[in-house]
Amino acid sequence: MPLYGQKQLPPFLDERFSPWADSVLATMSQEEKIAQLIMIPAYSNKGQVHVDSISNLVKKYGVGGIIFFQGGPVRQAHMINRFQSESKIPLMISLDGEWGLRMRLDSTVRYPYQMALGGIADEQLLYEMGAEVARQARRSGIHVNFAPVVDVNNNPGNPVIGFRSFGEEKENVARKSLAYMKGMQDQGVLASAKHFPGHGDTDVDSHYGLPVLHFSKKRLEEIELYPFRELMEEGLGSVMVAHMQIPVLDDTPNLASTLSKPIVTDLLKEEMGFEGLVFTDALNMQGVAKYYPPGVVDAKALLAGNDMMLNTMDVPATIREVLKVLERGEISAEEIDQRVLKVLKAKAWMGLDNFQPVETNNLIADLNSPKAEYLSRKLTESSLTLLRNTDAILPIKGLENVKIASLSLGASGITDFQQGLERYAPMPHFTFPKEGDLAAVQQIRQQLADYSLILIGLHGLGIREGSNQYGISPEMIVLIRALMEEHAVVISVFGNVYSLGKIPGLENADGLIAAFQETPLTQDLASQLIFGGIGARGTLPVVINSHFGLGDGMQTKAGFRLAYTQPEALGIETERLMGIDSLMHLAIREKAIPGGQVLIAKEGKIFYHKAFGYHTYDSLQQVRKDDMYDLASITKISTSLAAFMHLKGLGKFDENQTLGTYLPAARGTNKEQLQYRDILTHQARLRAWIPFWMSTVRKNGSFKWFTMKSDSSRRFPIRVADNLYIHRNYNQKIYKEILHSPLNEKPGYVYSDLSFILAPKVVEAITGEDFYGYLERNLYKPLGAGTLTFNPYKAYPLDRIVPTEVDTAFRKQLLHGTVHDEGAAMLGGVSGHAGLFGTSNDLAKLMHLYLYDGSYASQQLIAPGVVSAYSACVFCEEGDNYRGMGFDRPNRPGDPSGNAAASAPASSFGHSGFTGTYTWIDPENELVYVFLSNRVYPSRENRTIYRLNVRTSILEQVYQAMKKSLHELP
Repeated sequence: MPLYGQKQLPPFLDERFSPWADSVLATMSQEEKIAQLIMIPAYSNKGQVHVDSISNLVKKYGVGGIIFFQGGPVRQAHMINRFQSESKIPLMISLDGEWGLRMRLDSTVRYPYQMALGGIADEQLLYEMGAEVARQARRSGIHVNFAPVVDVNNNPGNPVIGFRSFGEEKENVARKSLAYMKGMQDQGVLASAKHFPGHGDTDVDSHYGLPVLHFSKKRLEEIELYPFRELMEEGLGSVMVAHMQIPVLDDTPNLASTLSKPIVTDLLKEEMGFEGLVFTDALNMQGVAKYYPPGVVDAKALLAGNDMMLNTMDVPATIREVLKVLERGEISAEEIDQRVLKVLKAKAWMGLDNFQPVETNNLIADLNSPKAEYLSRKLTESSLTLLRNTDAILPIKGLENVKIASLSLGASGITDFQQGLERYAPMPHFTFPKEGDLAAVQQIRQQLADYSLILIGLHGLGIREGSNQYGISPEMIVLIRALMEEHAVVISVFGNVYSLGKIPGLENADGLIAAFQETPLTQDLASQLIFGGIGARGTLPVVINSHFGLGDGMQTKAGFRLAYTQPEALGIETERLMGIDSLMHLAIREKAIPGGQVLIAKEGKIFYHKAFGYHTYDSLQQVRKDDMYDLASITKISTSLAAFMHLKGLGKFDENQTLGTYLPAARGTNKEQLQYRDILTHQARLRAWIPFWMSTVRKNGSFKWFTMKSDSSRRFPIRVADNLYIHRNYNQKIYKEILHSPLNEKPGYVYSDLSFILAPKVVEAITGEDFYGYLERNLYKPLGAGTLTFNPYKAYPLDRIVPTEVDTAFRKQLLHGTVHDEGAAMLGGVSGHAGLFGTSNDLAKLMHLYLYDGSYASQQLIAPGVVSAYSACVFCEEGDNYRGMGFDRPNRPGDPSGNAAASAPASSFGHSGFTGTYTWIDPENELVYVFLSNRVYPSRENRTIYRLNVRTSILEQVYQAMKKSLHELP
């Protein structure tokens, strides 16, 4: 390795690669040597005729390499293996992978465009990207990646580079390119800086014509050539020469730089001293092809000084034309030998002196590793650029005080962006199509009139300006400007950053995010940025206009609300969590559950969130992550206890007081002096439960006339289930029966529903408010937990609500949208012990409020110290009751009968539900776990979930994955 300050040579020029190259060269004919400088195009998405035609060129002429274009990795690997087996000398395989293999191949990881990466501060991420792209390339049989683009894009109207450049500042372009180059070459893939001598300030696309650069030599030296020099100093392996006419270097009419000896030989090789491989740009591009026929253009490229001719379209013609220039003495045999030797040395460095076929087994999985996907996530997240944040509107605060709607412009249907927003708060979603007219503009304005904040996503933009302003219609501009005048507006632009300059007045948006491109990942992350799951860190790598300048970009902090990410973000390997999937598939296969949701978060980041199975065993309705489940007894800690803890912080509830203190109806009964500390820990001698429904049924199974009716009426208005309504005053009978029930003779722990059935009345007596209304106003709305609700059938379609039991005893029907618990059903679906429905995502928000001791999104919704006090073990020192106040906790260490995972620490807490639900909170490891299922379908008699111990075993898998990941840290 050269000393610091010395110019590094391309890595393949090391002498250890010479012996193999020399020995191969000695066996070659002149025609084979010429062919070794030819690289032909191939596609893995074309038919067998195409494959055979490439095979014929490989076998007959011995071409030196292949550049692959569109296709798929497995198909391409099979082609590579075939062609390599047919080639006398191993082929150099190349690909244009500027933003990873996905630029050409399906089923691979997509990395951000270089323009997006240009605003990332952490260049180590670009090195990691280069290394990972190289790993994927090697795994796919690829040896050269024609990247990075080192063009300095200082012309916003550039029709061919634009988003492919790292930006308009030469130093930034050089730094980013160098990191990308080093990452690739350190992992054995040759980088190729392009497009020499600099394609960043053109107004003609060289695919279709010949751009002319009327620059001075001084200008070229100062700007365009700067990144090339910087990379050459650090051992750049190859350069691709562009098709441009540069009169100051070579004023030959209609002669592209690719074919210019003054540019390729005199400037690049001699003046700049580049000793690596020199590739032409594709020789079938019109910048050269319109002036010279195939074969002739290749020979001219070779005479100019290029080492490898890319996209040769007529191999035999090229060999004939090169033989002619050899015969005429325009190039010497020794010069051909030197170039072939350079190619062979590069092949030796690439490992082609010991070629191994591409292994196609597990190829797709290997290319799409979780680490590779997480790197793409990190890069994309770091690139998001916040350009406006008036009055710190982002992240959005105080969800209870703002009425939000989302609007997608240029899209059809709900976008990934809107689905991402929905995770944080309930909101309606609107769309304005590309073809929307002024009447549609007026209609949308009317529909949005009542909303204070509009979250706009700009979609479907062209990657180049073209003739239609990137696809931004005049009607879109009218709508955007009108909405900015009438509402607070946050706009996320999913497309070429130069499009920002095509919307007059955009600088007046309250919030503005440049997302650079439109992918599911950019939309996901932009939605997280808006609500504070992640922070903004990117900056603009180009000047857009007088309002949006180079380096602009504001920062916000992450962790304001939940983030959605991958296990790798927490140092956990995705593979370590595959046991969770296995346990869920086992549970479904054994008919313990028809399906379910599993959510796991650490440090405020949801890193595992999946849905499994179906709503019922005989249903075609797959479980989705936003489906709602009957939470059963998790209702206790999510409603009654939540209200008590909130009131505790306000000084309106004290667990040392009695039931009679707060509930007038309890006074004068044997429940009056029951202390809430004992009630909440289930040792107040209350009976476990009372089968209220049995008193409504005659011996023949029919309902007593004064209890239930099949139709609603003034006397029977309360819905118990479909076509079943209960007397309006029957709740009073239930409350009276609880208050007058005998207490257990023996003291001690007995889990009881009864006090939680009374809890809504207690809360209403303390607050003077409706029970759910109090919870919604003080907790659920600030959390954005809109699906935490009673009687979901009133507000949600049934296909979002998972059924529970086929009740053959009481309601004689499948329970779908109404609560499973009989007592809660008889109370109209609203109780403090059961009846709450919700998604795993919304329940997780409440559990994070508990994890962080009453604080979420910078709001202290429950006073500090209350949750930690209520979740602590109250009577551990006095006996065998290890519960908190309302919360379940691990049993005594060594007791396997508890309701916690084996590795859950003593500080953890949570609750389970009869329908097959479970949630657990671990403050020590900053974990939240939510498991939702309907194990009671079709019958509550199905107890397989307990036998398999699915719920706690899943959490144990997480602990084991964390331990293994920690153990394997360097």
